[in-house]
Amino acid sequence: MEHNKINQGGNPLGYKPIGHLLMQFAFPAIVAMLVNSIYNIVDQIFIGQGIGYLGNAATTISFPIVTIILAVSTLLGAGGSAYAAIKLGEKKEDEAERTLGTVTILTLAASVVVVVAGFVFLDPMLRLFGATDNTMVYAREYTSIMLIGTPFNMLGVVLSNMARTDGSPSIAMYAMLAGAFLNTILDPIYIFIFHWGVTGAAIATITSQIISAVVLIYYFVKKGKSMRYRKSILRVDPEICRLALPLGISSGITQIASTILQVVMNNSLVYYGNQTAVGGDVALSAMGIVNKIGMILVSICLGIGIGSQPIFGFNKGANQPKRVRKTFVVAAVSATSVAVIGWLVCQLFPGAILSLFGTEDPQFNLFAERCLRIYMLGIFAAGFQVVSTSYFQSTGQPLKASILSMLRQLLLLIPLILILPLHFGLSGILYAGPTADIISAIVVSQFIIHELRKLNKACKA
Repeated sequence: MEHNKINQGGNPLGYKPIGHLLMQFAFPAIVAMLVNSIYNIVDQIFIGQGIGYLGNAATTISFPIVTIILAVSTLLGAGGSAYAAIKLGEKKEDEAERTLGTVTILTLAASVVVVVAGFVFLDPMLRLFGATDNTMVYAREYTSIMLIGTPFNMLGVVLSNMARTDGSPSIAMYAMLAGAFLNTILDPIYIFIFHWGVTGAAIATITSQIISAVVLIYYFVKKGKSMRYRKSILRVDPEICRLALPLGISSGITQIASTILQVVMNNSLVYYGNQTAVGGDVALSAMGIVNKIGMILVSICLGIGIGSQPIFGFNKGANQPKRVRKTFVVAAVSATSVAVIGWLVCQLFPGAILSLFGTEDPQFNLFAERCLRIYMLGIFAAGFQVVSTSYFQSTGQPLKASILSMLRQLLLLIPLILILPLHFGLSGILYAGPTADIISAIVVSQFIIHELRKLNKACKA
């Protein structure tokens, strides 16, 4: 072990036990991903308690804009992180540091574009995302405030990825925890005491995002291990853009697909919901809550996948296929275990979960419970799919990662949402979820079986 440690320049990614490393890197990543989800879920819980299902429907309508922001952030953050990890494995710390500067400048530039475009096209976007006359005022209030916090939101996502690659996963976790804690305190104050409604929820969220971003910026100014902010690196390096950004495409595609999915789903729920006794606004609000619950499970799996990326990337760069293979197996088993447990909870205790989001009329409760049970029926298969995509992304195989990222949402779920309701109405939207989950799991398994065979050969060579 000591010999390996010396060969890897003392970097623990190259010699520490995989289980220990995965726990060290995945736990903070899980917390960070959960916090990212909790920002929106906490808003939805307090809005549901203080305003009702119309307020929750408004946050569901605005959520595609949040995912657009995340799409750009994850493209830059995941791509920069994967590329920097490979360079650190190759002992090219200067190039890793230049990657930090490049993605930072790109993030700031992209955030300005998103904010300007968001305000210019705000009302048309909200209509496109499913806003009705009943929900438009709430959606406009909430989204316009969220747009103001975009630069801090994006920096928080990008820099948390880079901090994990820099060997400080706990910094990313603490930054997100500080924001989440503040958000949880401010939400009830602004909604129930100041009576600011959805505007208060949005102000609480962006205040928290500012805190998270400031913590991460301070880390890279003063505390970075292999990467720190210096004047010389704060510029865009075209070569790094060319090599790093493709590694983040799969993560960006996942969020873009999520945005398109939400637009299609929101409009389908309103259209088919209005053809039943449930009603479009009720259907939209209920599915919004179910999707946020699903985000919790997927966030844990994503955290495991993100935590494994520096380990994959470093050992790929250091030519240690046995460690790469073991990392995949441990991460895939862990993520699958989480997905199965989450699936069981959703099937056995839907009423208890939904009660957190406010007391609604019987029609809402009945549909929301049915929605949670059916739509989440295939979530048990999500764990290893997420880890597989992370594996291909962090080992320099962006095409495969991109295909798998598009598979469930873009290639399967969106067509199913458009086709099944033609025959089964509102129920068709619910059953589209598990159908897409199971088909995509079968396809991903074929990709990964082939990859594991290649790794086995490399291990024997």
